[in-house]
Amino acid sequence: MIKAILIFNNHGKPRLLKFYHQYTEDQQQAILREVFQIVSKREDNVCNFLESVSLITGTDDKLIYRHYATLYFVFCVDSSESELGILDLIQVFVETLDKCFENVCELDLIFHVDRVHYILQEIVMGGMVLETNMNEILLRVNEQEKIEKQEAGLQAVPGKAISAVKNMEMPRLPSGLAIPALGSFKS
Repeated sequence: MIKAILIFNNHGKPRLLKFYHQYTEDQQQAILREVFQIVSKREDNVCNFLESVSLITGTDDKLIYRHYATLYFVFCVDSSESELGILDLIQVFVETLDKCFENVCELDLIFHVDRVHYILQEIVMGGMVLETNMNEILLRVNEQEKIEKQEAGLQAVPGKAISAVKNMEMPRLPSGLAIPALGSFKS
């Protein structure tokens, strides 16, 4: 099971943190610091996964990561997960981001965090892998974008209706006609 997905830059600044187990904010920050210290010190020519890493929880976990340009994509998993399967999952995630943002970069993760979370939720939910087919993921992302555009159009409708009513030619009341107040009608 996937316990956490961490994306941070070469300086340890988090760009996406997703935890699938309950950790306090202090524990999450400690996990981020520890993972960054472990992963950033490793050379590029060594294996992309570490076994028996004891993070805050005290259990033996595995860290599986890939380093792309200025970003580290790190998956913290338990011993039941396949290292090669998670490396492939990271590749699918990064390629999907690349297709959605056309050459994804760190700024895309910062300014489009909602879309990045949506893409991640299409791939992993609750620590379990849902989908690994990039075409299926992209199809769902495109469907979501269409829905968002439709909702944005619907939100503009009330404003258009009000301006249309203001511009309508309404018949005017005769100037000498007095309209009684509501309190004046008594039985």
